[in-house]
Amino acid sequence: QVQLVESGGGSVQAGGSLRLSCAAFGYSYSTYYLNMGWFRQAPGKEREGVALFESDGVKRYADSVKGRFTISKDNAKKILYLQMNSLGPEDTAMYYCAADPVVGGGTDEEKLRRLVDSRYRGQGTQVTVSA
Repeated sequence: QVQLVESGGGSVQAGGSLRLSCAAFGYSYSTYYLNMGWFRQAPGKEREGVALFESDGVKRYADSVKGRFTISKDNAKKILYLQMNSLGPEDTAMYYCAADPVVGGGTDEEKLRRLVDSRYRGQGTQVTVSA
């Protein structure tokens, strides 16, 4: 059973930065073969795919975070990261790590949308950005 554990959330002022981490436990193979990403859910809003790191190395981002967020992965440590810069109040949400051996086809938007239904999902870490 794969367990994803997020960390790094917190409270920052607008313009600040945070780096989220997601450690994968219990996966028998290298995370190289896993498609991993982040999605978030703000109060009263639907879940939103934020960033995806596909197993072939391709990275995809939601338009709302392009140029501000960077996803990376350390396969040796089995950790996924999300570097978030220039944070604004609109980024306030619970952030979840997700992983799936299969990502499926489609547009960036479709792949990011499917993150919320990934086979493996963490419990989330809260990010709060004040104006």
